[in-house]
Amino acid sequence: MTLRVVIADDNPVVRAGLTALLDGHADIEVVAQAPDGRTAREATERHRPDVVLLDVRMPIVDGLTALPHLVRLAPVLMLTYSGESAVVREALRLGAGGYLVHGEFTAEELVTAVRDVRAGRAHFTPTAANALLGVVRGIPDATAHGGGVPSVSNSLRFREMTSHVQPNVGRFGLSGREAEVMDLIASGLSNRQIADTCFISEKTVKNHINRIFAKLHATTRSEAIAAWLGTRTAS
Repeated sequence: MTLRVVIADDNPVVRAGLTALLDGHADIEVVAQAPDGRTAREATERHRPDVVLLDVRMPIVDGLTALPHLVRLAPVLMLTYSGESAVVREALRLGAGGYLVHGEFTAEELVTAVRDVRAGRAHFTPTAANALLGVVRGIPDATAHGGGVPSVSNSLRFREMTSHVQPNVGRFGLSGREAEVMDLIASGLSNRQIADTCFISEKTVKNHINRIFAKLHATTRSEAIAAWLGTRTAS
C-alpha cells in the first residue's frame, strides 16, 4: 500500500529535495506540494494524504496556524528549522505527531519517521526531544513571560532560533559562521541578504560559500541544501 504525502514548505528547493527523496521509495508518493499553510490545507482536503510534512515559518498562513485544521485530516509531522522550545511544545499541543528539526536527521531517518507517524508512532530529533524533557522536568520556557509563542517570521529571529543548534557542524566540518551562512542559504536568502543579516561583506559571504560547497561536496546551492537538510549523504 502506497503512503501518500503532502509537503508544505515555503522554500521550493526544500520541497523539491524532499519530493525527490520520498518519491525514490516504492511505498511512498508525494501527492502535492504547498508553499504556505492555506495551500497545505486545501491540498490535504483534496488529496487526503496519509501524512503531511509541515514547516513552521511560511507566508500567508504559518504552520502553527494551519496545524489544528490539518491534524483533523491527516497525521502531521513537523519538518522545520524552528527549534525553539516554545514552538516545539505548541506544535505538539496542537496535535503534531512528531517534530524533526532540519540538520538533525539523515535521509533514512526521515523516511522512517514518515512511516512511523503514519502508524501512530511519534518521532523527534534531539532539539524537540529536549523540549519535551524540559516539560517533564518542569523547566519553564524562555518565552514564558513574553506573551506566548514567539514570532518566527523574520531572518533575525531565525538566526536566534537556530544559532544554538548546529548538529551538522561536526558531520561536515563547518565552522560556526559557515553553519550560520548555510542555514541562511537553506532558508532562501540571497548573498546580499546573508551579508546584511550577518553584518559581513558580500565578498566574505562568497568566500564562506566556496568553503561550504567544498566541505559538503556540492557545486550548487540546491546540492548544498540537500546535503545540509539530510536529503542525501555527503560523499
